[in-house]
Amino acid sequence: MNLDSLLPNLGEWLRGTGPESDVVVSTRIRLARNLAGIPFTTRANNAQKAEIEQRVREAVTKSDISPRLEYLSVMGLMPLDRLFLVERQLISRELANALEGPRGVAFDSRESVSVMVNEEDHLRIQVMRSGMSLEETWEQINGVDDSLEARLPYAFHDRFGYLTACPTNVGTGMRASVMLHLPALGITKQIEKVFKALQKINLVVRGLYGEGSRASGDLYQISNQVTLGKSESRLLSEIREVIAMILQYERHARSVLLKERRQAEHDRVARAIGTLGSATMITAEETMELLSAVRLGIHLRLLDDLPPTTLNQLFIHTQSAHLQKLAGKHLDGEDRNAERAKYLRNRLRDLGASPT
Repeated sequence: MNLDSLLPNLGEWLRGTGPESDVVVSTRIRLARNLAGIPFTTRANNAQKAEIEQRVREAVTKSDISPRLEYLSVMGLMPLDRLFLVERQLISRELANALEGPRGVAFDSRESVSVMVNEEDHLRIQVMRSGMSLEETWEQINGVDDSLEARLPYAFHDRFGYLTACPTNVGTGMRASVMLHLPALGITKQIEKVFKALQKINLVVRGLYGEGSRASGDLYQISNQVTLGKSESRLLSEIREVIAMILQYERHARSVLLKERRQAEHDRVARAIGTLGSATMITAEETMELLSAVRLGIHLRLLDDLPPTTLNQLFIHTQSAHLQKLAGKHLDGEDRNAERAKYLRNRLRDLGASPT
């Protein structure tokens, strides 16, 4: 597979459409599964990992999963290609950075379905959709899981449910998460209050790339922490109720900004566009913060001629691996910051983006 062919496309999670897409970037559900009779990945030797990979690859190839998945060995990829897959949310940092042993990923052309092999668990199945789509995402991943389980013997206990390497995943093995863009709650100093309330009901907040990543660009993943003793439908219901509440808070905060400090917000968006369109060096972190301000400006109707899908492309193309692939060369330190600024200047000039 030529990964460079993915460059012009936006993955499913970045399409910028779907229900509640002004606040909800994407919905993701992940299932952790292990094969019966083989040690967990953390205890398995390379021969056992090779057996896992072979059996999963065969199951993926012969299953009736729709859309069709293409399998890719991660072990033989260059570091830049592994980072590229992380940025597209197709594999985790853990899978990308594993030091030894066979490992791989299968995904479809829309990048909505991904099956990681030999991560913390033998299989990490995930489905992503743009916008707020918990029910549709669950229906799709349940079908993928059933197709694979028909060909693979899962490790399952009648009392405890699906057995996983980490005890917190035992049971359904399901982690449902919703990625939210919450700039107004940050500006109005209400974000910490929301997060403290989430902790009390066993929901966790992570950054863009999940566990271990910090939040940037006002992007937060809200997900369940406990899977044992709760059904999939109950977990989804709990998350759905909480997300509905957060949506109300964020939208109220946005209305307050428009009512009480419209001119200040207009100025903040104008400054963000100005910096993105004129800087000669810019870091990935600063780019994300400025694009966050622009995204809010789009949804507050303070900005013309820049659709969310275009903004999402600016976001993904300025990530490290994407930027280097677009440039066709290795970039480090200052060179990468200079290339990022050049890319943004050229794109924004071509788009003619400006505040209303």
